[in-house]
Amino acid sequence: MRSGRMRTLAPTVLLVCTLSGAAAAADGPRAVVEEITGAALDVLGNKSFSVEDKRQRLETIVYAHVDFDTVSRLVLARNWSQFSPAQQADFVKLFKEHLSITYGRSIENYKNERVEISGDHEEARGDWTVKTKILRGGGANDILVDYRLRKEGAAWRIIDIVIERVSLVSNYRSQFQEIVSQGGPTKLLEVLREKNARREPLKS
Repeated sequence: MRSGRMRTLAPTVLLVCTLSGAAAAADGPRAVVEEITGAALDVLGNKSFSVEDKRQRLETIVYAHVDFDTVSRLVLARNWSQFSPAQQADFVKLFKEHLSITYGRSIENYKNERVEISGDHEEARGDWTVKTKILRGGGANDILVDYRLRKEGAAWRIIDIVIERVSLVSNYRSQFQEIVSQGGPTKLLEVLREKNARREPLKS
């Protein structure tokens, strides 16, 4: 159910995964999120862009500014050490591609949502959470979204997204744990390759 919920909110994930490089390098986490949402809305709301144009623009920015290495370690948790260095590199690449396929398919579902920042606070180990609200309008319920960011050098990078109390990292961790427990790292890599080749989400 949780995986289905995350896919239902895929346009929201696109909103919260789009990051401005200049802001990420120079500003604090709250300012970064303001730039994130502005950049995302500019792309998603531009009617002159085709769906493929939007996907490519969002993907390029996401790839540059989400810390996929850290996200991958968090997702695999204790299983990370079971992967050889080559398998770890393969997993990061395949997982990145899988996220792009899963959430990129929902670009057309964007309905002129707006974003409001509702607060921010420091977490343990210096991470930072910025709380936002997706204002959907038309009587639809707003969506609560928390960004978790970590500073790498001079840049704040996304390491998790929590949508309506469902963590992207935790959601995938539970799914990947089940696969690894059945067939080890090789099985998980095989599943991701197959799903990516078919352009399918991990679970229906």
